Amino acid sequence: MRLLRAAALILPTLAAGPALAHGGHAEGLAAGLAHPLLGVDHLVAMLAIGLWASQAGLARAWALPAAFLGGMAGGIGLGLLAPLPTGIEHGVAASVLALGLILAISVRLPGAVALPLAGLFGLLHGAVHGAEIGGSVALTAVGMLAASALLHAAGFAIGRVATHRVTLARIGGAGIAAAGLALMVVG
Repeated sequence: MRLLRAAALILPTLAAGPALAHGGHAEGLAAGLAHPLLGVDHLVAMLAIGLWASQAGLARAWALPAAFLGGMAGGIGLGLLAPLPTGIEHGVAASVLALGLILAISVRLPGAVALPLAGLFGLLHGAVHGAEIGGSVALTAVGMLAASALLHAAGFAIGRVATHRVTLARIGGAGIAAAGLALMVVG
């Protein structure tokens, strides 16, 4: 049954529309810090990772954001070095939808599924945004990763302080899933 739920969450990533990851980034640390706050796809995904981590329990709460950030760092490198496949933006939108669904239905994925999934989502976000970086690559990438980590922490804090954590995560997840669906439809 868990495998069926995991498959139901992963399969939408294969049939998504573009995330409109918005090109034309400025350069440098400030641009990297600002980007996750200005892109809806990135903002809701980062908050979702933090909320998801808050539901995972304190023992492994750091692991989901770390997997995402590791995947994102690798994705930035991939985006800088290789031409991206057509439609990769669809994967970004689908990752937002999938994160929302994970939270909305409050599914508990085993670490062996959750961590690679978070890493894959990070890889997709990093690749799309890495392909858009110009000029000061290192500073922009550091800024993106730092701002993403701060948004993960914000999502985690919201999830931990809320009196009704599961309800908040489910409602937030439904909103995040709706944002992911909107990103797929618009593009």
